[in-house]
Amino acid sequence: MDRLLKGGTLIDGSGSRRGDILVRDGRIAAIGPDIVEASGAQVVDCRGKLVSAGFVDVHVHFREPGQSYKETIRTGSLAAAHGGYTTVCAMPNLNPVPDSPDTLALEQEIIDRDACIRVLPYAAITRGRRGLELVDMAALKGRCVAFSDDGSGVQDDAMMLRAMETAAREDVIIAAHCEDNRLLRGGYIHDGRYAAAHGHKGICSESEWGQIRRDLELAERTGCRYHVCHISCAESVEIIRQAKARGVRVTCETGPHYLTLCEDDLQEDGRFKMNPPLRRAEDREALVEGLRDGTVDAVATDHAPHSAEEKSRGLAGSAMGVVGLETAFPVLYTDLVLTGKVGLERVVEALTSGPRAAFRLDGGLTPGAPADLTVIDPDAAWTVDPADFRSLGKATPFAGKTVRSRIILTLKDGEPVWQA
Repeated sequence: MDRLLKGGTLIDGSGSRRGDILVRDGRIAAIGPDIVEASGAQVVDCRGKLVSAGFVDVHVHFREPGQSYKETIRTGSLAAAHGGYTTVCAMPNLNPVPDSPDTLALEQEIIDRDACIRVLPYAAITRGRRGLELVDMAALKGRCVAFSDDGSGVQDDAMMLRAMETAAREDVIIAAHCEDNRLLRGGYIHDGRYAAAHGHKGICSESEWGQIRRDLELAERTGCRYHVCHISCAESVEIIRQAKARGVRVTCETGPHYLTLCEDDLQEDGRFKMNPPLRRAEDREALVEGLRDGTVDAVATDHAPHSAEEKSRGLAGSAMGVVGLETAFPVLYTDLVLTGKVGLERVVEALTSGPRAAFRLDGGLTPGAPADLTVIDPDAAWTVDPADFRSLGKATPFAGKTVRSRIILTLKDGEPVWQA
């Protein structure tokens, strides 16, 4: 069926303009002012609404195979559609770990069967994500979106060098969780004021930025494509900014929670525990500036669902990770756009063309592209209630927060996968 999205404000990194979008055979057939509807086309009234390319999240955890009690491909992809996402990249923290064509095929079979949007799997950098033996990247190339040991930093310098040399040769992407285990010292929240005041063990910022600095030196030496996952501190922003200025092939992401929260927002509740942790207000502001100036290429949720019991043990005992797909845009719009901290076009760019460019994905607001589209009501006001989530995970630091904007329609290949 042809669809005509009529009268919306079209948003991308280049700006905003009023226009119509004609969808035909799963692709964008035309974009322009006052498109005359084709016979039999379904007209979608988008007056007063924002229309963007479908959001892309390059960092989610869908837990299947191996931990489907936390999330499944089906529930995770439904949550993504609910949040306006049409493409997500699923991390390899799975059982079995996708570290060979056979184990990756197990995950791909579930994706093909159950996903309602585009789910692109990662493969691990090392066998079993143990950091000891490099996977066969040549055999996995083309079957995965990138390579990551997410949840585990590659500790051995020589192993990361080998991984980057191989990645450069095969022209694939290394996406690194940067964390130096020697500096963790049993910590589980940021090593700052809150930890000191409440007797918690802290994680220092150097555990993140020190490994980023090491990796950027290796990436510069090898020429590989390198992506830094979930940066959380000011030093990381500056190190990456300087590397980009030198021409290093590096991109990075941060999360909505790091852009809008800090250690001052912590509560004695597992829904505030994630890795890396919420850091200082100064770190949050550095991340916002990095988003504004383009140092931060993408906003990714690190959607990491756990069971209610696993998140019920307070800051010290709860599992690391929070969910984020269903709240990302409203939180960013409320706390960054409406406050004037970051422009709407820049936020949308970091959710669409930024991650697409970093991971070489097709799409966008252009004729001929897949009709992956998100329609947003910018005036809707609502209160975040995890009971309304499609995700099996309910732990979010934004529970109870009143936000503005709501996703009212998500199209994947021109067909609705979410409609309010």
